[in-house]
This record gives sequence, C-alpha cells and structure tokens, in this order.
Amino acid sequence: MSCAEDTGEHALADGGKELPLCGSEEQGFKPGPGVGEPPSARFLQVELELNAHLRRLSFSEPVRHIYNPLEYAWDTHRCYVQRYCRPGQRILFLGMNPGPFGMAQTGVPFGEVSSVVDWLQITGEVGHPQDEHPKRRITGLACTQKEVSGARFWGFFRKLCGEPALFFQHCFVHNLCPLIFLGASGKNLTPPELPAGEREALLALCDIALCQAVEVLGVSMVIGVGRVAEQRARKALSAAGVRVRVEGIMHPSPRNPRANKGWEEVARAKLEELGVLSLLNKDNL
Repeated sequence: MSCAEDTGEHALADGGKELPLCGSEEQGFKPGPGVGEPPSARFLQVELELNAHLRRLSFSEPVRHIYNPLEYAWDTHRCYVQRYCRPGQRILFLGMNPGPFGMAQTGVPFGEVSSVVDWLQITGEVGHPQDEHPKRRITGLACTQKEVSGARFWGFFRKLCGEPALFFQHCFVHNLCPLIFLGASGKNLTPPELPAGEREALLALCDIALCQAVEVLGVSMVIGVGRVAEQRARKALSAAGVRVRVEGIMHPSPRNPRANKGWEEVARAKLEELGVLSLLNKDNL
C-alpha cells in the first residue's frame, strides 16, 4: 500500500500564505483551517502552520542543536498521517516530543524503526536537519539504534490489536512538540529542561496547535503518554475551552524504573480502567 501523493510539500493554505495560529487573546480558540477537507489534510495543515511559527523561535544554552522531523522527515510523516489519520477516531495518544532514535529518525510518533517499517508499513525518504550533531546522525529508516519507548509503545498495541487497522479505527498518535533539542555532548534535552522563558514560548505555540489538532480530529479523549504530556494537554485544552476528556498512562521510557518492571501490564490496566482496552483487543472481535 503506497502513501498518497502530496498536494505540495510544505505548502500552506491560500496559495502559500501563512494562516495565523488561533488561540491568541484577540482571537480566542477557533477550529483549525481547511474545514471540509479530510482530517488528514487539515491535520497536516495545522502542523505546517506550527512549523512556520516555530522557525521564529531561538534557544540558548544548554541547547546547541535543534531537529524538526516535520521538516527533514516530512515525507515519512506525511505517509503516516495520510494513511492513519481517519474520520471517526475518538482517542488521541499524546507524547511530549520526539526521541533521538524514534520520531527523530522516522517522522512517526514513538517511531522505533522496526515498528514503523514492519507493522505500520511506512515508506518515504528522510533527509537531514541543517545542523546535525556528529553523535546524533539521522539515518532515517535505516537506523539500527533501538528506541525503547517506541518499541514498547507500538509493540504493546501490535500484540493487542494484531493489525494497525484495528488500532487506528479508534485511535491516533501525536506529539505535542515536534522539536528535539540536543546539548553540546549530544544529550537529549526534554522541553522541561529548557530555560523557562524559552520553554513557555515554545509550549504556548504547541498548545495552540494541539487545540487545533483536537478540533480537526474530533476526538473525545486525549491520553497523555507520561505525566508531563498529560498535564500540559489538560492545561492547554481547558484554557482554550475545548471540551475533551484528558487522561494519562505511564510513559514507557527506560528512564522510568516502574516502566522497566512491566510497562505493558501497567498500560493494560489503565486502558481497561478508561474503557479503551476492549475497543483494541483483537480477541474481542
């Protein structure tokens, strides 16, 4: 199955004219652009708008390198969205930002390479960020380094659902922030580790885009993967007056000792509590 052809790489609506992000004090929250188009096209438009605004930001120490896979891995990311962003999805799993061996390489949230290639069947070309750290090279779908968080996340749903079609009938997966930040040594810096003013400027834009994305998708529940994503989603959506249920599951990161002791069991129990597990269990079909 091949991904649909692009309607114009990195093109914005209205013949390339940038649309303002909604959510300012003057505007309040408004639906995202492109009403009447399929959700996948409208979702991609929201991301392209966010990209345009993020390019205007600057970051100081400890940040030395910034990667945006929604630029250099747009081809594979677009393939993911066009294939799996569908009408009728009610649940959005929300991560915080890309990992260096996951979405940074593949353009897919929690995008551990084998899951992206073998299960999700994503294809496409992956380029390079402008300022690449020598210890964090982008090799795209040829990356051999395993992203543990992504392997746990997609591996769990692969075992539960069997086929991607069952998962994406009900769910979609997205990251709040598309950027990855690296220090001088190549260390991955999460948004909470950024200087406070720069972090808030970044997340304010990401919050607005999240509200637009939720409106475009029409989901009724956002499940933050990790406490930070859950709390930020709850704050952003509540402030914008978006009526959607916000919950959370434990992050599968190997940095989390509890996740290393059995993340799948914890995730399964939480999804059962939320009433989501039965929707995704292939054995219930």
